Amino acid sequence: MDGISHYFNLVEDKIIDLTSIQFNHEIDYKEYQIIDRQKILTADTKTRYHILKSKLIKALLKQVDEKVYSCKSCDKLVDKFPNDETVFLGKDQTIVLVGEAPANNGWRKSHKLWCDINGKVLPSGVVLQKLFDIIDRNIFETTFLESVKCYPLERKNLKTCSSNCKDIMLEQLKILNPKLIITLGEFPTRNLLNFKFNKFADVVGNIYEVNGYKILPIYHPSPISPKSYKCNAPIFENLRDLLIDI
Repeated sequence: MDGISHYFNLVEDKIIDLTSIQFNHEIDYKEYQIIDRQKILTADTKTRYHILKSKLIKALLKQVDEKVYSCKSCDKLVDKFPNDETVFLGKDQTIVLVGEAPANNGWRKSHKLWCDINGKVLPSGVVLQKLFDIIDRNIFETTFLESVKCYPLERKNLKTCSSNCKDIMLEQLKILNPKLIITLGEFPTRNLLNFKFNKFADVVGNIYEVNGYKILPIYHPSPISPKSYKCNAPIFENLRDLLIDI
């Protein structure tokens, strides 16, 4: 284009160009070339690339959130999630945590991940951070989403809501493209594994390859469960060494 290099993204044969507004004429995309990003990323372009990538991810996730807010599949079973975004983006998407459903007194009301309306870290967050200390990570810097997007009015609705939300959850994960997904509890695990299992304990702590993702189920970190820290700690001890190759 007149000797000017202009880069954009091609996602599933759809052109995503977040910088086209800098030109005062229509862009001809017919004769583009696919370039290996590693060959063109100098220190400066690498920084600009990650900024652009972050903006693209946020834009795509926003489109998915619009589906969440217009969805009526569980209208009589849930309260809508009142925040602007149903995915918390951490510093990167290497690890993505997938929870069961929004807690009544957590993110949905406080607008702050793992905290109540007074800014106090929820008990589940305290336990999970102790586990993340083992792998030298911070839960407040880790990308997080829920298997169920809205708040189920009764726990018995989790199975139905999980099923109704599955496609949206998968769409979000496809955009994030994590190297490891950690599922917190049984419902998100059943939603992601492509095989049936009887006891949740049979799959906890194992890493499964499903549709190109590595999935690690753990016990839910709620302190109500005696397994929340005691039985998850050995899993994170093993994970510490595995993260070197992830």
